[in-house]
Amino acid sequence: MTKESPAPRRRVLLGALTGAAVVAVLAVAALTNQGEPAGRAVPAAASSRDSANASAHASTGTDPSTSPSASTGGSPTPAAPTGGPEATATPTPTSSVQVWEGPTPPPVDPNLSKGSAQAPVTIVEFGDFKCPNCRRFAQRIEPVLKSRYLDTGIVRMFWRDYPIRGRDSVRAALAARAASRQGRFWEFHDSLYAGERPRLSDADLRSVAAKIGLDLARFDADRRDESVRRVVDGDLGFATELGLPGTPAFLINGEVLFGAQPVAAFEKAIEKARRGG
Repeated sequence: MTKESPAPRRRVLLGALTGAAVVAVLAVAALTNQGEPAGRAVPAAASSRDSANASAHASTGTDPSTSPSASTGGSPTPAAPTGGPEATATPTPTSSVQVWEGPTPPPVDPNLSKGSAQAPVTIVEFGDFKCPNCRRFAQRIEPVLKSRYLDTGIVRMFWRDYPIRGRDSVRAALAARAASRQGRFWEFHDSLYAGERPRLSDADLRSVAAKIGLDLARFDADRRDESVRRVVDGDLGFATELGLPGTPAFLINGEVLFGAQPVAAFEKAIEKARRGG
């Protein structure tokens, strides 16, 4: 994988209301040395990443005196070794407030979010359309969370691409981004995760696009668009710099949760975030 130039590093003050992408940075201290031996991720294309804040707001919900905790479960698919910078917490010279330093998050596509913009809890999912545990989460866990928390205005959810299982993963990520340009990301997402196993060939992806009513000519053109490749690479690079060990990985107001864990584990994390803990 072609090495990118080092991403700009930004400082994020804990306790501030920040974009959902910035929430991911605050969880970095919990990610060091987590997970299993890694495989090799295949990027959509080598690229430099743009810097921008997400449009959604979420409280960090973390204790400035400690690192966010990480829970493991569901055997997340292992990712590539990061080799990237770690975020660190350091006090300012005149204050005991901790400041995190980490990689700059890429912009968030609002079409890749769902739930109320005023929701007190934000969940950022790093997923791969070829990942079996991501499929399990999409089929068995996410519908329950949607009914209990998204539909009731408690949670807003964001998707970030983390295509680490080869060219099929990258092809599907590009196709889903192309679908998002026609406002159909979540319909495409749900269709790719339907069934017992992934069907991610070019013909399969075009079939899904036709089924959900996409303009196929535009869909094909957008999949080949270099800017679509850059945004997929941006999420991939961001996730590897954070040190995420695999998929699925979730950041719940800055708290890290790994794997397709039982609904009860998500409920516990969400309720903790609602209490500001």
